[in-house]
Amino acid sequence: MCTAITFATDDHYFGRNLDLDFSYNETVTITPRNYVFPMRKVPDLNSHYAIIGMATVVGDYPLYYDAVNEKGLGMAGLNFPGNAHYFPDQEGKDNITSFEFIPYILGTCKSVAEAKEALKKISISAEEFSKDFPTSTLHWIIADKDSSIVVESMEDGLHVYDNPVGVMTNNPPFPIMKFALNDYYALSAHRLDHKFADGVELTEYSRGMSSLGLPGDLSSKSRFVRCVFTKYNSLCDKDEASSVNQFFKILGSVEQVKGLCEVTPGEYEYTIYSSCMNQEKGIYYYTTYGNPEVHAVDMHKTDLDGKELTSYKLQKDLQFHFDN
Repeated sequence: MCTAITFATDDHYFGRNLDLDFSYNETVTITPRNYVFPMRKVPDLNSHYAIIGMATVVGDYPLYYDAVNEKGLGMAGLNFPGNAHYFPDQEGKDNITSFEFIPYILGTCKSVAEAKEALKKISISAEEFSKDFPTSTLHWIIADKDSSIVVESMEDGLHVYDNPVGVMTNNPPFPIMKFALNDYYALSAHRLDHKFADGVELTEYSRGMSSLGLPGDLSSKSRFVRCVFTKYNSLCDKDEASSVNQFFKILGSVEQVKGLCEVTPGEYEYTIYSSCMNQEKGIYYYTTYGNPEVHAVDMHKTDLDGKELTSYKLQKDLQFHFDN
């Protein structure tokens, strides 16, 4: 499972935790404007906005997990098992496969408003990428500096929801997830006078008691609630280093430690990487499970008018910096 968030100081940031039990050898990959995206059902994208993000590159095709384009529009796909449903080709629709969805939207749209217009004509096709890479059951978060939406392709059609909190995890569907915040109406980051009962003396024996009841387990709904609470109550300076550091701290509040969530016997889900993209500057920051140091790739330091992908292998090994 995974968690994605938006965040803003002077600049705007978008990123996610990728929580899985295995890696597909993902790399930070830049797709320049003139790389030809071959499309299965609609005309190829011969020219498009440049994109930077995390992808598994298969046969020179970037299978993006999360990315941002040169205009600042970000998008990520998160697991949505049991609810995601894709369709046979529909007449009169732009039939886009799930693995084409991120490059199609980021290649052709510069804002959430433009993405909403494109989504009116889109149906998510059930065609798989290959036998080695079958279709993933996903839903998506799309965000620019002003707003965020969630896109869920389900059995009853394609749903597009405004996402006022800028956080997304996995199941259940987003309207249920958002409504669950009401269950934590009384939580606060600030000290509160108790309202347990008149005449009952209670002692605030620890700091942080106003957030008693904030969920700490690894389930999707609990991560959603905890991440929204953490994001909206977090404070940081507005410079780049402080903003990126705070972004990773927020994602760290729902990070998965290996060994706590068994997927199959002996196999455990964990946070393989965390990403933070500066949407104005086109910089992709990341950490990995084995290396919490922040690494960065700047899309504007490559030839964005080129035709070839540029990929950067993840730095996964921890280095110790001795102070004596």
